[in-house]
Amino acid sequence: MRMLMPTIVMLAVAGTAAQGSSLREAVFAGGCFWCTEQALRQTPGVEEVVSGYTGGTVPHPTYEQVASGRTGHFEAVLVRYDPVKVSYAQLVRIFGRTIDPLDGGGQFCDRGAQYRTAIFVADAEEEQVARQWVSETEAILGQPVATQILPRAPFYPAEDYHQDFARKNTLRYHLYRQGCGRDARLKTVWGDTEPTRP
Repeated sequence: MRMLMPTIVMLAVAGTAAQGSSLREAVFAGGCFWCTEQALRQTPGVEEVVSGYTGGTVPHPTYEQVASGRTGHFEAVLVRYDPVKVSYAQLVRIFGRTIDPLDGGGQFCDRGAQYRTAIFVADAEEEQVARQWVSETEAILGQPVATQILPRAPFYPAEDYHQDFARKNTLRYHLYRQGCGRDARLKTVWGDTEPTRP
């Protein structure tokens, strides 16, 4: 997913409840944020998905900095959702079926710390849900889950050209996704239970 383009740095987003509304926020890292964004965007009850960076040590990082693997950030998405229409637990389960939770070194063809998977939790309730998902997933797959559960950290939206990438660059997105082997690996891990490709 390497690409060099001019960067636009946006402000960090924090908090579990979207300001001025009843929406809540969740943060997930699932490898390439283009794919994670696309999968969660289509979930009923999800109002917005923002691609970005979290969990690192450099404030307001650029894509090039994160891609170097030296900032400690994950490529991640911030999901704004209506809890009346979709629960946090449902989002965690949907997210989980879009990743290979057994891989601790990246996702699919994207290797490195910035492509690891994680659920970033804001409080004890979210942590409990995430740990329950890990237990359920380990029981289903019969192997240890490598997806980390980490405390929420500042979230920095990615540059504008990364947002809604699948819709704005449909052909390029699908060529990348196919070439990366994402769907083939998801089928190997989850079998017929993995979600329909977005």
